[in-house]
Amino acid sequence: MTTRVALVTGGIGGLGTEICKHLARSGRRVIAADLASRTERVAEFEREVAAYDGAIRFEPINVADFDACAATVRTVEANYGPIDILVNAAGITRDTTLRKMAPAHWRDVVEINLSGVFNTCRNVVEGMSERGFGRIVNISSVNGQTGQFGQTNYSAAKAGMHGFTMALAREVARKGVTVNSVSPGYCRTAMVAAIPENIRNQIIANIPVGRLGEPSEVARVVDFLCADESGFITGANIPVNGGYFMDF
Repeated sequence: MTTRVALVTGGIGGLGTEICKHLARSGRRVIAADLASRTERVAEFEREVAAYDGAIRFEPINVADFDACAATVRTVEANYGPIDILVNAAGITRDTTLRKMAPAHWRDVVEINLSGVFNTCRNVVEGMSERGFGRIVNISSVNGQTGQFGQTNYSAAKAGMHGFTMALAREVARKGVTVNSVSPGYCRTAMVAAIPENIRNQIIANIPVGRLGEPSEVARVVDFLCADESGFITGANIPVNGGYFMDF
């Protein structure tokens, strides 16, 4: 069977790295795409995945720039082959209440967390459709389902991501391309570690399983959705939140 090529944006972040590892262990050739300006993290990431014998590679990308995304897709496909799997894990926060939110706080979060999904999907979906196979997984958030104090920008972008997911899923369902989103709850990542300890403890107290999630627990779900055998799941949002939010 041909080795499938997977592009993971935000691929050198805590969650992105775990996703890359899980995909590689499942036999995919994985391209971790992220900002090249994070030079120290890039070097650390490359050391961390060295044991995968070249199955995980780094490529620079700026998901907020449509043309930069197109260039990265061209480079990846020229060097490694057609992109069959896209995981959109790139994201940032700029938390503050709406009364204090500067336009730049709104614009930056929406451009990266939501427009970035358009920029990458738009550049791969035609090729996937022509080849009759594709797996797209967009990493949303429990806060896109529940809202969160101080995160009108982030919550709006993550909720919009799933609306985008459902619409695109309908467009390409008969082309062999599935489009799903995964909504993690609070996991043991650098983003959650930056939350003040007293607030973080309050969050954990409200998680029914009584702990933070592990990035590997989210990555397992992403890997499942990317499998060839997962072709009957599309337009879905899979919550991985320890029971923090339960929808009907």
